[in-house]
Amino acid sequence: MNTKQRKTLCTAIITALAMLTLGCDFSEDRPLTVVSWGGSYARACVKGYHEAFTAETGIKINLEDYNGGLAQIRAQIQAGNVHWDVVDLRFPTWAQGCDEGLLEHVEIDSLPPGADGTPAEEDFLFGTSTDCGVATLFYSTIYAYNKENIPGEKPTTIADFFDLEKIPGRRGMRRSPQENLEFALIADGVPLNKVYTTLDTPEGVDRAFRKLDTIKDHIVWWEAGAQPPQMLADGEVVMTTAYNGRIFNAQVLEDQPFVIVWDGQILDLSGLAIVAGTPNLEAAKKFLNFASTARAMAGVGSYIAYSPTRHSAEALISKHAEKDIDMKPHMPNSPQNSKRALQNAWEWWSVHIDEMNERFSTWLAQ
Repeated sequence: MNTKQRKTLCTAIITALAMLTLGCDFSEDRPLTVVSWGGSYARACVKGYHEAFTAETGIKINLEDYNGGLAQIRAQIQAGNVHWDVVDLRFPTWAQGCDEGLLEHVEIDSLPPGADGTPAEEDFLFGTSTDCGVATLFYSTIYAYNKENIPGEKPTTIADFFDLEKIPGRRGMRRSPQENLEFALIADGVPLNKVYTTLDTPEGVDRAFRKLDTIKDHIVWWEAGAQPPQMLADGEVVMTTAYNGRIFNAQVLEDQPFVIVWDGQILDLSGLAIVAGTPNLEAAKKFLNFASTARAMAGVGSYIAYSPTRHSAEALISKHAEKDIDMKPHMPNSPQNSKRALQNAWEWWSVHIDEMNERFSTWLAQ
């Protein structure tokens, strides 16, 4: 972001804040607008802690869905009309938004202690905080298949995802360079600990796109997290990348014959951030504090297989809230599932996201 753009954003934020001092009454009777990913994840949040938050505080929640990114947040701030209060963000996007001044700063030591009384700054796992708050969960981008639609030998590695000769058919992938570039390099033989150093070179980026070229004509692109399970159920694709929790819920709640391939999974962080200039700041802070408790994280983890980011919350994970299923073996960072996991380097993506998005868009159009 250049100096002129930063000045424009700062002016917009100051304008929005000034409106609050002119007698505008934004009481806690106004619903808190929380923007998130929708589908089974949103349901897990509602059941896991939204309902408890409203019961304890009286603050109602208006839950909206989106597909990620900063464009809508940036537009609201620039227009001086912020109507989103709290937004669920992937960590690379979060870091970028924090750097641009789009998000309120949050001190980690202002957050509630752990379930065992441990101070927040010690209870949160290393690397799960930014100047604008903390991540509340680990999730993973994996790939999955419908075992009824693949006769014979089944896929077991990320290399199999790119092997059209071994397993013919269409593949589903998210319309984004994120995860896809990493998957391509892992499938092409790059060791997990060298994926981002490889991507840090022009030759490495070229290599990733060349690998994607090998299946480009067989890719069905998706954007919303709810799409991959439906694509598998409909037989639109033989396998697809997906968020692990979405596939887990399809398996458990819908009895879908899906299988998750954990090899090469990309472990990522997501969390809640407060939009800069929100007229509902105090309610947003209360919500963020509540959502970042071990109790709330464990609540989400009892409905969907996303891991908490607090040490004290891990001990609270047990059975699924509606099914007699132990949740721990299904978590992305469980010892069994994380043997061949790549931790998303969100610092790298926060620097290179615009460049990679442009390269990806050009590649799609070719």
